[in-house]
Amino acid sequence: MPYLWLLLFVVMFALVLLAVSLGLRLLEAERKKRVASMLQTVAGRIYPEEARILVRQAIGTSKLESALTRWPVTARLERWIRQAGLDWNPAQVLAASVLLAVVGALAGTQVRLLMLPWLSSLGLAVAFGGLPLWIISRRRARRLALFERQFPEALDFLARSLRAGHSIAAGMEMLSVELPPPLGPEFRIVFEENNLGAPLEVALRRLVDRVPLMDVRFFVSAVLLQRQTGGNLAEILRNLARVIRERFQLKGHVRAMSAHGRITAAILTVLPVVTLLGLMLLAPDYLRGMARDEHGRYLIAAAIIGQVTGYFLMRRITHIKI
Repeated sequence: MPYLWLLLFVVMFALVLLAVSLGLRLLEAERKKRVASMLQTVAGRIYPEEARILVRQAIGTSKLESALTRWPVTARLERWIRQAGLDWNPAQVLAASVLLAVVGALAGTQVRLLMLPWLSSLGLAVAFGGLPLWIISRRRARRLALFERQFPEALDFLARSLRAGHSIAAGMEMLSVELPPPLGPEFRIVFEENNLGAPLEVALRRLVDRVPLMDVRFFVSAVLLQRQTGGNLAEILRNLARVIRERFQLKGHVRAMSAHGRITAAILTVLPVVTLLGLMLLAPDYLRGMARDEHGRYLIAAAIIGQVTGYFLMRRITHIKI
């Protein structure tokens, strides 16, 4: 009987030690996960420009990449890539654009879409070379538009957390967990930068650099002004969310009223191109004679320039900023 009690004690003691060991391992894993998430601010694709320069100097880059990083165009392209949420290298994007432009120029010598060989080569080179930049621009615009739609809900969330007694940093941490990308990860970056020791003002200004929206500028200005002068930040954020929603409603009304002009601009832009392609298929000699004539070539070039100019003018007229 004493041996049974001793065995039972040993088993219970071993189970307690095993439970404590598993608990410590879980706590250590959670701590490592939190530290890894925090270090993404300085080691991932979301660190600021100063850290990017130091990382490049530490890991070393090729002479071509070092030369490209000195161009102002490269810095702007890198900012656009970050705002688009892509993990691309600006030097590789520029190299891909040049390679596609060369392919387009060679294809233009074989496929004369614009009647003249040099004009076809130039047009296809510009179209192919601008394809990576167009993809980045579209992804950036789509991501910023999604962030803008999520932003009023985020402001209401922060206002409710402040009224519940939480700090602005704790509210941003909960916001980063509750809301989906792209808004959640962006506020996670702000929280982690502040948690690593950066002042809240610096973290918020970096948010404005990553998300160049007017609403975000208003939010950052309101938070920083409230920290200096005081006031009810929850009420300020609630009013800002209401103003943003009203602006969205006004933007919807404006888009509905300008729909006729946008459809007209699209038809006037596409119709000459469709007519040109139809004539090339049905009556190719009709356009070849014009392309062989010296004055006809100038007329073709003037028509293309006028078409492009008209497209941008109509787009400028129908695109009303709210």
